[in-house]
Amino acid sequence: MPGKHFGNVMVRGGQARSRWQIAAAIALLVAALSCSAALAAGPKRVMLLHSFGRDFRPWSEYGTSIREELQRQAPWSLEITDHSLLTARTGDPDAEKAFIAYLHALYDHHPLDLIVALGAPAVSFVQLHRRELFPETPVVFTAVEERRVRQLDLTPKDAVIAVRNDFRTFFDSIVQVLPDTQIIAVVTGDSPVERFWVEEIRKEAKPYEGRVSFRWYNHLSFEEILKNAAELPPHSAIFWQLLNVDAAGVSHEGDTALKRLYAVANSPIFSYQGGYFGGEIVGGPMHSVPKAGELTATAAIRLLDGENGKDVSPPSIGFEKPKYDWRQMQRWGIAANRLPPGSEISFREPSTWERYRTRILVVCAALVLQTLLIAWLLYEHWRRQAAELAARTTMYELMQMNRIAAAGEFAASIAHEVRQPLTTIASKSELALMLLNSNAPNIEKACDAIAELTEETFRAADIIKNLGAMFRKDHQKSGPVEINGVIGAVLQLMRSELQKHEIEVHTELGELLPPVNGREVQLRQLVLNLLLNAKDAMESAPLPRRLSIKSELNEDGQVEVSVEDSGPGISTSHVEEIFRPMFTSKAHGMGMGLSICRTIIEDHGGRIWATPGTSRGASFHFTLRTARCRATSGVGPKLTKDIRPLSSSL
Repeated sequence: MPGKHFGNVMVRGGQARSRWQIAAAIALLVAALSCSAALAAGPKRVMLLHSFGRDFRPWSEYGTSIREELQRQAPWSLEITDHSLLTARTGDPDAEKAFIAYLHALYDHHPLDLIVALGAPAVSFVQLHRRELFPETPVVFTAVEERRVRQLDLTPKDAVIAVRNDFRTFFDSIVQVLPDTQIIAVVTGDSPVERFWVEEIRKEAKPYEGRVSFRWYNHLSFEEILKNAAELPPHSAIFWQLLNVDAAGVSHEGDTALKRLYAVANSPIFSYQGGYFGGEIVGGPMHSVPKAGELTATAAIRLLDGENGKDVSPPSIGFEKPKYDWRQMQRWGIAANRLPPGSEISFREPSTWERYRTRILVVCAALVLQTLLIAWLLYEHWRRQAAELAARTTMYELMQMNRIAAAGEFAASIAHEVRQPLTTIASKSELALMLLNSNAPNIEKACDAIAELTEETFRAADIIKNLGAMFRKDHQKSGPVEINGVIGAVLQLMRSELQKHEIEVHTELGELLPPVNGREVQLRQLVLNLLLNAKDAMESAPLPRRLSIKSELNEDGQVEVSVEDSGPGISTSHVEEIFRPMFTSKAHGMGMGLSICRTIIEDHGGRIWATPGTSRGASFHFTLRTARCRATSGVGPKLTKDIRPLSSSL
């Protein structure tokens, strides 16, 4: 048959796939059986042997980390128990006998799968009584300095997770962080293990004896340590090594002793024990508790798997990179630039800039934008003021040009007005001389002639005065002005021009009107422009041509003046436009007369407007504020009605 050979078997196609499927199924079955066997064997029994007690730091921190890592890494169920070598506090060998008997009673019939010894006293105890207590049980020695492990007593079932203390490096870091340091107070207890480390630290501190003075607290009770630490001189530092049992024999569990020392100490506290970091110590090069816990759990799992202890023991763990507490740095005034290179700063509170950087940038951007906007508005305000000043100056110049143009137009009329009193003066002078030079002088008639001569002289002077006031440049300040007097002066000036165009003037001027507040020259120009506008509007109008002028006190307590003509009137579409500059309906007009009127009125705080006339033509009205308050209730002002031809009214 194709695809099959007997003797040397060849599998092809679907048969090859079947072979792999069978192999995978067998592997799964083996794994399942292994798991079932592991479950059937029950949980692994692990004992954590503490040196002083479960709550003695830093070993308590190591114990917590190791327990968590074992639970995380172990593929089996674990039964973990804790025991403490209380004899480590005193070193009493007789007390150890009772503890050994206690362990025999517990584990002779229920042997342990693994022992984890934490700290030098626990390590020494296990190595000393190994054959007696746990000859076949794997042991992990951890949280112990390498000098405290007897290497020759190690068995193939022993793994060591040792640390290495480098006191010189640690003292170097203190001197670098606090270069003015003169005294280092070494806080340690008086238990056997602590006495060992006092001697080791003294050996490594010798190179600093000329640079720094050391104070040793191992011979003091804790209360004496607190008193001494509170009275340290300036430029001192405290090195917290261990304090399990003080010289008075008092045990100190947890971090109570360190907290009490921190509360009274007048100098910063340093320690290489990572288990104390995050509270009272400044920091420095230190051992990593999480790293030691992870390595210990890994070695324990491998020992339980049957590996050789030497193979699972890593090299001794040195100090991690220096680590400092930002809060303690702030308290003791330690600058970050004094820390050793590569140092890590923990618990650093973000600065205001770091915390609110986005908000600060937004606020700053808003302030900058607002500042630019304000600057732009101020610039535009300045430009507007400059433009208004330029426009006002231009308007004043236009007013003056308007007056000069009016003066040119009135030249013949003015000459006629002045010629009449001059002719009268000349004739009366000759008459008076003749009467006085006759053989029989007539004194009475001569006096009458001289009186008439004087009257005509005053009349000529008034004409010239009004003319000068009308056309001089205006630098006058605001003040009380009699509006009826202004109207009369302008009518006197335009008398001949109005007569030439056969215009009848009708006046209805209110008596006892209060003076208005304004500039007389500008108000004369205002009235003049309105009368000239009315005269121009009636040039082509049929006779009779009527010009009505009215003044009165309105309901708002302001003086209102109306000028009405009998011309063709104003289109309703042009009522608002006629006051705009350069707008005119005249063939020869410039369109500035009424615009100047509006400028003058607005400058005086009044209002000007136009309406259709009562019968025909147009009527212009303006209001002015009075120079003093006047009650308008009750009887109104008296009016004089003068509806006569101009020749008789003036």
